[in-house]
Amino acid sequence: MRRLTGVATHRFREKASVFLTELHPALDAEDRAIVLASLRKRDFDATHHCSAWREGVPVAAFGADDDGEPSGTAGKPMLVVLEGAEATDLIAVCIRWYGGTKLGTGGLVRAYTEGVQGALAEAAAQGLWEEVRILREGEILVPAAQAHLPFALLGGFPAAAVTGQTFEGDAAIIRFECPPDLCPALDHAWRERSRGGTITWA
Repeated sequence: MRRLTGVATHRFREKASVFLTELHPALDAEDRAIVLASLRKRDFDATHHCSAWREGVPVAAFGADDDGEPSGTAGKPMLVVLEGAEATDLIAVCIRWYGGTKLGTGGLVRAYTEGVQGALAEAAAQGLWEEVRILREGEILVPAAQAHLPFALLGGFPAAAVTGQTFEGDAAIIRFECPPDLCPALDHAWRERSRGGTITWA
C-alpha cells in the first residue's frame, strides 16, 4: 500500500469545464474536513467539490461524495482509482468549474477518473509516495515453562517479529506481527510444533 507525503495537483479542461484535482494526506475525518473546508473557501466560485478518500492500514474506512453531480458519476469513479492505486490515508478532491457544455454521464465519469489519475501520476513524478506494510498481529499462549517454543518457531520466519512477552500466572503470552500472507504458514507450523496449539490473530 502507499501513503501520500505531500499535496499533488492535476488541472485540465474538458469541453469548456475546468477540472482541478488535488490529493492531500489525511489520516482521519478531522483532517479531511479541514482540507475540504479550505478548498471550498479558496475556490468558492467552483460549481462542484467532489471527493473520495481512504483511511487506515489496512484500509478500515472509505467514502465518496458527488457534491451535486449525478449520482455515481464523480465520487465513486474517483474512489475506484484510489483503490486501484492502493493509496490510503488521503483525500482526493476534484474541483469543477462548469463551462456551459454538459458532458453526459459517461463524460463525467471519464473526467473525474482522469483527474485523479493525473494527480496520482503527478504525485509519483514528485516522489510523494511512501510504501506502507500491512502487518497482522498474532498472540501465542503457552505454559511459562514452554515460553521458548514460540520464539523458536518465529525465529524460523524472518518476516515475523516479536513485539512483546508477558506472564500471567503460569502462562506466557508472546505477541508478534507478520505480513498477512504468512499467517497460514505460521498457523500450520505452530499446530505441528505445539501438537494442536493455535495462534490468536487480532
